[in-house]
Amino acid sequence: MFKLGLTGGIGSGKSLISEIFIRLGIPVFNADIESKKIVNSNRDVIKLLSNEFGKDLYSDNGLNKQMLAEIIFNDKIALQKVNQIIHPKVRDYFKVWMDKNHYAQYVIEEAAILFESKANFDMDFTINVHADEFIRIDRVVRRDNMDAELVKRRMENQLSDKERIALADFTIYNDGKQMVLPQVLEIHNKIIKST
Repeated sequence: MFKLGLTGGIGSGKSLISEIFIRLGIPVFNADIESKKIVNSNRDVIKLLSNEFGKDLYSDNGLNKQMLAEIIFNDKIALQKVNQIIHPKVRDYFKVWMDKNHYAQYVIEEAAILFESKANFDMDFTINVHADEFIRIDRVVRRDNMDAELVKRRMENQLSDKERIALADFTIYNDGKQMVLPQVLEIHNKIIKST
């Protein structure tokens, strides 16, 4: 079974592209959503994060996301530690999910930090979703009601657009200048012919 990794910077439109692939009948595993579930449900992860960052990180309502974000987006070493705790579990969940979707011609893993986490090495092909930085900032500010400076800080913890484009097998331009559907269909047809 072919595996495609789908990535892009914050606000690039990964979810939109994933939705198009889903409508084409391609199963999509969203690593970011799964990691959010894992940090609130996996006992080993909860214990490791609490030991690393303090018992206040969790309450009866689960993970204090704002507290963790403040820590990791201001400290690259803390971000690496969190990734080392969470990403192996996400990989395990992905393997189980793949077994459940064995019937598919190919599957996609959507992950914001596909290259940074080295998950791209498990993929047959990778797709980068690209939009200019100012477009991405505007999208995230409106979508998440987030301060533009905070969005920029989060961007600093991801690869640059130039690096992602160089690493990816395909790049979909979601900048409002090109239609995304023909770009997705072109990649889809290439993958179908390869399988």
